Amino acid sequence: MTYAVRDVRSNHKVLFGLGLEAGVHQVREMLGHARLADNAGLDFVSVGDHPYFAERLDAYAALGFVLGATSSIAGAVICTNLLSRPAPILARTVTGLSTISRGRVVLAMGAGGMEEEIVALGVPRLSPAARVRALEEAIMVVRALSGGGDPVTFDGEFYQVTELTPAAAPTPPIWIGAGGPKGLAVTGRHADGWIPPHLADWRSTQVAKSRPIIDEAAALAGRDPTDVDTIYLVSGRVTREPRPETRDDEGRWIGGGVAQWVEELTFAVLERDAAAFNYLVPPGDSISDETLNLWAHEVVPAVREAIVKR
Repeated sequence: MTYAVRDVRSNHKVLFGLGLEAGVHQVREMLGHARLADNAGLDFVSVGDHPYFAERLDAYAALGFVLGATSSIAGAVICTNLLSRPAPILARTVTGLSTISRGRVVLAMGAGGMEEEIVALGVPRLSPAARVRALEEAIMVVRALSGGGDPVTFDGEFYQVTELTPAAAPTPPIWIGAGGPKGLAVTGRHADGWIPPHLADWRSTQVAKSRPIIDEAAALAGRDPTDVDTIYLVSGRVTREPRPETRDDEGRWIGGGVAQWVEELTFAVLERDAAAFNYLVPPGDSISDETLNLWAHEVVPAVREAIVKR
């Protein structure tokens, strides 16, 4: 059995993804866009996780259908609402999906979320510091319950399992969405990838200040900091013709023409060590066929070609 995403990263290939819309009335579009992304050769698709909203599909149920409707592309929930999905059950979910899909799964998690909505699900309220500790435990539990081996007993502050046999499927790549120093340190100690929050990009001060914390924590844990990839969530208009402005007054990337996208993403890879980009439509918009085709068939191939040439 092959596990596509881990093999891809071992070859240092830059990954390109697409965020899918997963509303209850968008099933046809979600599956159609996932198939288009698969046929276009994108590396992964993602769905958001908002279990407190009735108008949104359950993220992992949706991801299962997406993986079943595609053949090569990987899938991720970005980011998994960890507090509403206990780590031992989450481990069973992702290893089950990995087995069915032949390794086409990435596990992305975060310690944040919409607190009041999460509490409405009956989940105990946790302080920010406790959320980060729970995140670190969750990573440990997921790793322990995957990859086969002897039964696991884990007696943590937040999670406990007793003599539980790990699944045979290997641990999927783990990406962490974190912004605070404690969460960044957890990312450095344990994660395969870091997702900067709030659409922070390769030119942002947030990334410039955060990445050294990850690197230091990785080194202190005996890891190579370069083993922790940076995965950017990118959003904005994608047009055929150039746009007069590609960044807003605060310096945030807002999109542009195909050539402008190619220039920016190539810079991010070659000068800022970006390892992956997940395209999300701007808030309030929907994925149009034109936008999806420009991203998948023009921007992504051109960036891949530019990277090889440089």
